[in-house]
Amino acid sequence: MNENQYGIKITRVASGSPAGRAGIKPGDALISINGHTIRDVLDYRFYSAGPVSLLNISGKKVKIKSNYEDLGLEFESYLMSEKQSCRNNCIFCFISQLPRGLRETLYFKDDDARLSFLQGNYITLTNLSEADVERIIKMRLSVNVSVHTTNPDLRVKMLGNKNAGKALKYFYKIVEAGNSVNCQIVICPKINDGVELRRTLSNLTELYPNVQSIACVPVGLTKFREGLYPVEPFCKRSASDVIDIINEFGDKMESIYGDRVVYPADEFFLLAERSIPHEAYYCGYPQYENGVGMWRSLADEFKHEADNSTKKYIIKKISIATGKLAESLIRELVNKVNPKAIVYGITNDFFGNAITVSGLITGTDIINQLSGKELGERLLISRNMLKANENVFLDDITTSDIERTLDVRIYVVDNNGDSLYNAIVN
Repeated sequence: MNENQYGIKITRVASGSPAGRAGIKPGDALISINGHTIRDVLDYRFYSAGPVSLLNISGKKVKIKSNYEDLGLEFESYLMSEKQSCRNNCIFCFISQLPRGLRETLYFKDDDARLSFLQGNYITLTNLSEADVERIIKMRLSVNVSVHTTNPDLRVKMLGNKNAGKALKYFYKIVEAGNSVNCQIVICPKINDGVELRRTLSNLTELYPNVQSIACVPVGLTKFREGLYPVEPFCKRSASDVIDIINEFGDKMESIYGDRVVYPADEFFLLAERSIPHEAYYCGYPQYENGVGMWRSLADEFKHEADNSTKKYIIKKISIATGKLAESLIRELVNKVNPKAIVYGITNDFFGNAITVSGLITGTDIINQLSGKELGERLLISRNMLKANENVFLDDITTSDIERTLDVRIYVVDNNGDSLYNAIVN
């Protein structure tokens, strides 16, 4: 394979690492490993995984004995190249429904196969080449795919990309090669539900076990949809109809394989005013990060902690801010152990009342709606309201801003039942 003359700049070499012991320094450039040109993090990880690696560093050959240990090289970016952006114009795209003025990173549409493998992001496959697909197959990468529909013509319409239907051939090629795939279907009423949903689920479940799981999530609609495709919100009846179709396929798969494979997001059950299923329904929660089974897991963890905790505690008057969708469920849980706790369901004035999940609550709405309210000794919020590793809401309001404005201490709670229980009673 021809080698890149310039390579990728090394910014740091971990002390005591195989690369450090071999004398590689920051500022050097990694060109190839074992004769394979290194383009990004996938190449770097795949070709360096071995007992011995022969590196081309700035035109010089360096032999490293790593015994499968990470070489210890760091680069200017995590991916070692630019992140791939989305080429679609989906009729349901949430980013297209964002108002102006939010931080710039929120408007970037990611559709990067590398992040699908490394971080669990979902991709549409529309910006892949044949070479990209061959690399996925060669490296035996597991990927997460936003399928939405297996009807090629409808997929073109939903993704707003003339190549969206053709890209399904990549999906089938990856699955048929034996790679593991998890799927996501964003369901829009009267577009890809009903007969189309049955078609999609029939096609996907036939590919089990390589298609390991399928999450069906409802479309999210903000109030900023002027000029966009007219997508209807779900109602109680339409959400219930979707659950019935999904359960039809899930029951069949479970009876044959002992695995339901296809699941509705929790939001469907809440919209349909149906009870959240028991733990066994979720078969180990394979689509937890997609909002499938989160409520059941939280409730069971909370109950287990409440039943088994030996800690002594003093019940204090506290408050909890959550989304309107889960307000009654959270209140039902916490009132059993702390009757002094006050649960506030925050109406999403920022994005529109149709947005009811806690993860899209802004600091502005919390301040406006809780100003003058009884908040007790501290106000609990879920960590999913904040930017990763920072105390910043979507509108750049910080937890410190809320503490100063509302004169209350903020307590950020991890998204699990153990943390919620201990935050309430401790």
